[in-house]
Amino acid sequence: MSWTRHIRPSGLGATLVATLLGGALLAPTAQAVQADAPATPLTDLVNPFIGSQNEGNTYPGAAVPFGMVQLSPDTGHTTGYDYGQDHIRGFSSVHISGVGCGLGGDLPVLPTTGDVTETDDAKYAAAFGHEGEVAHPGYYRVHLDSYGGIDAELSATKRTGVQRYTFPATDKANVLLNAGQSLHKTVSTKVEVLDSHTVRTAITGRGFCQDTEPYTVYTVTHFDRPFASFGTWSDGKVTAGSKSSSAGEGGNGAYVRFDTRHDRSVEATTAISYVDAHGAALNLAAEGHRRFDSVRRSADATWEKRLGQVRAQGGATTLRRTFYSSLYRSFLAPNIGQDVDGRYTGWDQKVHRARGFTYYQNWSLWDTYRTQTQLLALLAPQEARDMALSVLQIDKEGGWLPKWGYGTVETNIMTGDPVTPFLTNAYQQGLLKGHEEEAYRALRKNADGVPPADSPYDGREGNARYLKDGFVPYVEGRPHQKPGDSDYDHGASATLEYALSDGMLSQMARDLGHTADAERYAKRARNYRTVFDTSTKFFRARDEAGDFTGSADPAQGEGFHEGTAWQYQWMVPQDLPGMIDLIGGKDAATQRLDSFFAYDKLVQDPAKTAREVWVNGPYDYYNADKYNPQNEPDLIAPYTYLSTGQPWKTTDVVHAALTLFTDTPTGMTGNDDLGTMSAWMVLSAIGVYPVQPGTDTWGLSTPVFDRVDLTLDRRWFPSGRFTVTAAGTSDTRRYTAGVHLDGADRSATYLTTEDLRAHRRLDFDVTDSPSDWGTGSQSGPPPVVR
Repeated sequence: MSWTRHIRPSGLGATLVATLLGGALLAPTAQAVQADAPATPLTDLVNPFIGSQNEGNTYPGAAVPFGMVQLSPDTGHTTGYDYGQDHIRGFSSVHISGVGCGLGGDLPVLPTTGDVTETDDAKYAAAFGHEGEVAHPGYYRVHLDSYGGIDAELSATKRTGVQRYTFPATDKANVLLNAGQSLHKTVSTKVEVLDSHTVRTAITGRGFCQDTEPYTVYTVTHFDRPFASFGTWSDGKVTAGSKSSSAGEGGNGAYVRFDTRHDRSVEATTAISYVDAHGAALNLAAEGHRRFDSVRRSADATWEKRLGQVRAQGGATTLRRTFYSSLYRSFLAPNIGQDVDGRYTGWDQKVHRARGFTYYQNWSLWDTYRTQTQLLALLAPQEARDMALSVLQIDKEGGWLPKWGYGTVETNIMTGDPVTPFLTNAYQQGLLKGHEEEAYRALRKNADGVPPADSPYDGREGNARYLKDGFVPYVEGRPHQKPGDSDYDHGASATLEYALSDGMLSQMARDLGHTADAERYAKRARNYRTVFDTSTKFFRARDEAGDFTGSADPAQGEGFHEGTAWQYQWMVPQDLPGMIDLIGGKDAATQRLDSFFAYDKLVQDPAKTAREVWVNGPYDYYNADKYNPQNEPDLIAPYTYLSTGQPWKTTDVVHAALTLFTDTPTGMTGNDDLGTMSAWMVLSAIGVYPVQPGTDTWGLSTPVFDRVDLTLDRRWFPSGRFTVTAAGTSDTRRYTAGVHLDGADRSATYLTTEDLRAHRRLDFDVTDSPSDWGTGSQSGPPPVVR
């Protein structure tokens, strides 16, 4: 089938300008982005379908890096798209990659033919098959088998989603714009047909895993040709010729109709805003002036440039596809939150204007602080800086730092204190220059206090008891007045998360000269000891009376969020030597690690062990004594061997875990969680990994590529490049015999960001058996607190 389309030379007209803006449109410069395509474009290696089955919860649709819009099909899965389903309910404008609960899905749009009689997207959904489906960075195409056969194509700019529909020849070619159904709960909606080309909506929704405060998304959709007719619907009643409709939680939407007997193609551009209708109109005016093919070329060029920052040589085609697909997903979030005029809605629900930075939103911090935060600091430091400044704006405008933020609201999903290592990482990576004390004040308030009852933030909910006794008690079923998760439901893991954050904050306090604070936080960083049961030599929850509670079996114990004591025992990156001493020393810790990873089986058959012995299943969090590479709490665990003097075992485990990433729809390890798991794959494949999240320390393991060239931002990395080599690396030749930094031998199993800035090359010598490299008593990463 040929996908070449006839392109009409029209764009946004003056009528639309007057209607939407009430004034003159700032004329954008129309230019097609031309890129010199390499022999094998890196975008051709990306498979956006990876993770779209078996609860990876990714989306295959169109987006640009960190874009506000993610235009993608929804098939009825709670988070949008599932590769195993065969009907599309609509192409909606907002998706968050890899989340575990329904979020976004605003304004599903679907082309149909015939009379409009159904208004429930589950009932009017169109059948499709994967043989007629294509996904590519910034582009998605599908043939809809229903309604006489319709071809749908999607692309995107930062703030708009662009659609092209090719209908059969008919005088009843419809596009349905469903304002009343989303992936979250809709609270109220309004739809307006503004003129013969334009439909506007306002959609107020709430909810992510649990209830949340409401937020509003404003949209405006402009079509490239006039409507033959139109109408709206509300609560199932269709009214032809109606120009507006409003509803509460019920169904609400509009349809527009075209005669495609002579021209079968219809293009539409949807712009969104989290501020107001005027903001959506401005975004449309600034970014909605181009035809579909121009937008598609521009999106592809944008992705090619972004992916081109990492040039990997060697490795099988499947590995390269998996790698670049993971790199692609790592750049999908957080997302631009401001309109083209700089306005955004703050967490005080007031309109603000970003000055000197770009405002971002969508913060899955419990996940991303472990991997993706560091990858962005390395490959996208300007964006990472602006993201950190955006989080500081939340504190300024909303009163507290966030935990899990979506759009303009706090959801309080997950537990602990993830914002602290997120921001201390930004500080340690040099991204907060000029804002160090501002960030420290916000972090200090967060670390030492609890948001008041009338605040929507949970913050460190268990802080009062933690500050008094050194632990957060596990209190099952404790009344929780705010939406989201409660730290008291996960007292043991919350204690560990607080202590980790205190350790990272102590380092920042010391650097900034706040010596007394640094000592206080360093002392609190050792609070992991308060939940260590010396009788079992595992962490264990304490109840309100301070007694250990629940099963003494570390695989069965309670009070850990999405994990067990086996998986959480390694989450003490601020003081691994201290943790190892508690277990009984390096030999005892190594024995426990070997059991945890089923190491004897792993070295015999890495892939089989990873799939059949380790935890398998995206939501199998509990009742396990083995490694769970499909969730965040023990992502850091393989690198613990660096601190026990057996770095070759880190490589064995990491390379086994990498086999779980494939280039198929089931090729994700659990929910991707806004690029967290993808970033783990990218960094582990390169051979550098953030072993102390919240600092600038990178642990080393043998790369899986012969060579990786990183193009870095010269504002942060003066040389502009860093190269990692491991000539001859393979499944069998995977052990490090030596490491050289700009030619100088290096026995340490870690680097710092300053090392990356000051040097240009890291070379691994590889061999087919373990060596004594990195086994010295001082070779491992030093503790953050001493």
